[in-house]
Amino acid sequence: MKNINIFCFGFGQVAKNFIYKIKSENFKINLSTTSTSQTCQKNISGIDYESYFFNNESYDLNLVKKLKDADYILISIPPTEGIDHVIKNFFKNIEDSKPKWITYLSATSVYGDHKSGWVNEESTTKPTSSNGIARLVAEKSWLSLEKNKNLPVQIFRLSGIYSNENNTLVRLKSGNVNLIKKKNHFFSRIHVDDIANILFKSLSNFKSGEIYNISDDKPSSSEEVTLYAVKLLNINRPKVIEVKELESEMLKNFYKDSKKVSNKKMKGFFNYSLKFPTYVEGLSYIRDNLI
Repeated sequence: MKNINIFCFGFGQVAKNFIYKIKSENFKINLSTTSTSQTCQKNISGIDYESYFFNNESYDLNLVKKLKDADYILISIPPTEGIDHVIKNFFKNIEDSKPKWITYLSATSVYGDHKSGWVNEESTTKPTSSNGIARLVAEKSWLSLEKNKNLPVQIFRLSGIYSNENNTLVRLKSGNVNLIKKKNHFFSRIHVDDIANILFKSLSNFKSGEIYNISDDKPSSSEEVTLYAVKLLNINRPKVIEVKELESEMLKNFYKDSKKVSNKKMKGFFNYSLKFPTYVEGLSYIRDNLI
């Protein structure tokens, strides 16, 4: 059995599924995480671990030693108010550590609007949302650590994440989906299992300083995905609304940008075949096995 000593800043669905994947491959896991709750011991899937308090400017000082001892560091905490608080609070500690692997989870919002065209890792980044702008600043901070301090850093730009628990089918069944029509609006998505699988592959196939788009094979419109989910559930179409009727500022920002995200670099470098190549396989699996 192999050993892995990993520190996760944030412990949401991506980080948890990554840990599940590592365990399924018969690793012995020494896990530490952060949360905005008080420090405590926890257990996930039979793994005992310490969850350390960390909330913007405040954190449990005991986490610093665990961080310095970690061989692998995953950062899934997004910037808040434009600030990457992991970099702000811990860049010196990370500089002084000797990790084998640091992965920063960013988002494809850094590309901004490309008028429904394809983007790859070499494309111009011109984010339009405050979140996208903050993500790009954070990416540059992490890559500067890689360049100036010779730390092993890679960036994963994640497309819209869905999972067995959080997806269009579940939202439709709860009545929380509207059909939003916008001509030539495309976005990409990725199932959380595929993210976890690619993260796992990167443990043994790692090239520092690289950026990878983590996306499936079929950029599509929100309308297309929703109508497929409606068909799977054999229910009536939800209410059709205009983008201007949206109340959520985050959703309004989402519909400002249209792009198709290429995953060629990801699939080529990691020699990876997607578990769910498109929303068709992903949603069909969820309907057939979980709903």
